[in-house]
Amino acid sequence: MARDLSEAPLPLFPGQPETGGKLPSYIRDHRRRLRERFLAGGPDAVPDYELLELVLFRAIPRQDVKPLARNLLDRFGDFNAVLSAPAARLAETAGVGDAVICELKIVEAAAHRLSRARILRRQVISSWDALLDYCHTVLAHRDTEHFRVLYLDRKNALIADEEQAKGTVDHVPVYPREVVKRALELNASALILVHNHPSGDPTPSPADIDMTGQIAGAADALGIVLHDHLVIGRSRELSFRSQGLL
Repeated sequence: MARDLSEAPLPLFPGQPETGGKLPSYIRDHRRRLRERFLAGGPDAVPDYELLELVLFRAIPRQDVKPLARNLLDRFGDFNAVLSAPAARLAETAGVGDAVICELKIVEAAAHRLSRARILRRQVISSWDALLDYCHTVLAHRDTEHFRVLYLDRKNALIADEEQAKGTVDHVPVYPREVVKRALELNASALILVHNHPSGDPTPSPADIDMTGQIAGAADALGIVLHDHLVIGRSRELSFRSQGLL
């Protein structure tokens, strides 16, 4: 486990005294300027490494966190990948302890809930872009396969979003009977299946196609519509419906 460099957090906003220890003036001034720039210009005013610095300020209040922010981005690739990285892998990075992991996972959870709120109880057709954004936020950077089912009501509004299974880097076990059983429990009228490919390539495997066909058949027998199956890659997604696979 990497050494935990964190202490009690300092105030987040400019104008508040940073107490609890002496912070070098150049670090204090950098933090103040970065916070002010973020508050004035929003997220577009700061690149990924500075946005990550803002998150790390609270976890490591008495050190320059720029090197750690750059190290995390170099290791995991981008801001989203840092947030989505498993805690065990984050802890392998020098300077990352429990406080840093907690801050990162809080931001990740907030991002998931915000993107999910944009589609909950809304018609999927009118909020399709928001639905894709949510799927990418939740799944695009996972290092193992995850399988989710979006359950829709008669107006095609989302009533439930549930993870059905977790798997390995290239396989996730899915049981069609359980998917349809849960739809009946929720009184759902339609489904959208979603899973990710950690390789980054959303091309469906023969097993993906076979499993989708089984679920479509089981759902159809009970009057439930399978609208689509989305496979989420690192930077793009594939729709079974648009590819003529449904």
